[in-house]
Amino acid sequence: MHESTQDLQVIILAAGQGTRMKSALPKVLHTVGSKPMLAHVIDAAHGLNAKAIHVVYGHGGKAVMQRLNHQAVNWVLQEAQLGTGHAVAQAMPSLADEQIALVLYGDVPLIRRETLEKLVNIAGTRGLGLLTANLANPGGYGRIVRDEGGTVIRIVEEKDATEAQRDIKEINTGMLAVNSSLLRHWLSRLDDNNAQGEYYLTDIIGMAAEDGVTIETCHPASLHEIEGVNNKVQLAEIERVYQREQAGQLMLQGVTFMDPNRFDLRGELIVGQDVVIDVNVIIEGRVELGDNVHIGANSVLIDAIIGDDVSIKPNCIVESSTVARGAEIGPFARVRPETLLGENVKVGNFVEIKKSTVAKGSKINHLSYIGDTVMGENVNIGAGTITCNYDGANKHNTVIGDNAFIGSDTQLVAPVEIGAGATIGAGSTITHDASPGKLTLSRSTQKTRDGWKRPVKNLVGKES
Repeated sequence: MHESTQDLQVIILAAGQGTRMKSALPKVLHTVGSKPMLAHVIDAAHGLNAKAIHVVYGHGGKAVMQRLNHQAVNWVLQEAQLGTGHAVAQAMPSLADEQIALVLYGDVPLIRRETLEKLVNIAGTRGLGLLTANLANPGGYGRIVRDEGGTVIRIVEEKDATEAQRDIKEINTGMLAVNSSLLRHWLSRLDDNNAQGEYYLTDIIGMAAEDGVTIETCHPASLHEIEGVNNKVQLAEIERVYQREQAGQLMLQGVTFMDPNRFDLRGELIVGQDVVIDVNVIIEGRVELGDNVHIGANSVLIDAIIGDDVSIKPNCIVESSTVARGAEIGPFARVRPETLLGENVKVGNFVEIKKSTVAKGSKINHLSYIGDTVMGENVNIGAGTITCNYDGANKHNTVIGDNAFIGSDTQLVAPVEIGAGATIGAGSTITHDASPGKLTLSRSTQKTRDGWKRPVKNLVGKES
């Protein structure tokens, strides 16, 4: 970065109403990767070590500030939306002279820090840096007008452009970096004598050229960096670009994707070696995957820590939990928050575990619910077993000792403790503690009735 970045001031324009989004939610709060678009831009700005970041807001301002109140930014109100030049002018009282002002947009979420660094550097301390791009179809964008020597002399908006100017392929992205004193002077000279009746920020380019200020241009590494979002179609397109980029970065770290186009990262993913992720996996929050982890199709991991050699089979949810080495989960299992699964634990199909610790080697293989439980090592839980942890008002704990065997279709009514090595007979309802090493069961006596006949349908009055 240029040494002047210690005096860098970033202005992010985020006041637009976004009517084409057809939503009550302010446009800049619509998310990409579960993060508001504006937050993406703010994060890129923070990466520049700017002295301050000023967000110009308008429509839905309270909602924007409430959603992003954790961000270290200066909120600037633009009460009437009178154009980009007017919006930038609202932030200028917060800027001192002879600083560098970098103008960004809250609905252009994929802009990269590296591109912005390049833009600031070409501006220098007394010049103007302009981010431009060459498009095969430049419709809708302002065009960069150059003289015969290739020097930028102005920007013309499409609605104000001549036919010849509309043929120009180089477009203005709107992002620029310039000395704050010069910017303040040019903003004071803007007028709204144009097709839109607005104060265009782009008009300062012509003023800079007239004043002999050096105007340098640079291009983004990818055109996706400069794409703005105005409707839900564009939002969906940007989402897929973003997700494909995340998958690409993870593949460079060694992750194997069955199909990188069917993967969603909505947070942060830390990976070990030889991780394999099948299709339609969603990662939310902060997730850590150890070495040799396999994640099955259609699974969702949220704020989870997954140890080495873990296999999560298809259609599982693991949330705010820790899974130790060698465990197997699923298919169709749900591990709810505050759960700790020990080494080599097996959690099978249609099993739900909530706020429980399951120690090394224990198995819960089918159709069971384990909640508010501390389970020892090498416990076997039979199919259809549930811990009855809720009495209608309060939650209660179940404790199951090492090497216990819980027969199928058992209800453990908490608070209750099952001793180490205890066996619970299938079909039991256990309401009192079970002694270690002994068989405990509760069943009615089985009876067979002689002479009993199964009822048959009454066919009288039925049509044949």
